[in-house]
Amino acid sequence: MEYTMNIEIDGNCVTTEAEFHTAISRALNFPTYYGRNLDALFDVLGADVERPVVLVWKNFAASKASMGDGFDRIVNVLRRVESQDAEWGLEETFELQMN
Repeated sequence: MEYTMNIEIDGNCVTTEAEFHTAISRALNFPTYYGRNLDALFDVLGADVERPVVLVWKNFAASKASMGDGFDRIVNVLRRVESQDAEWGLEETFELQMN
């Protein structure tokens, strides 16, 4: 039986890039060497996080309003991870849902 790890980030509580890095690293138990930047985020999600994972970013509009371009850069990285999983043909994948 497949178990999907569902994690949730609340945009009302994540209003800076630093808060995002803290929230995701705690939720997915990132390794201690996680660099808390976008390159490190891509690397850790691509190599160290067991699949399947669904990241639900609820109230994402609040994060977007507070973080501006930083929000878009983070979402771009998360979408790149999704694309990489698809390109590699993985059955168990990383997925971002925003609501």
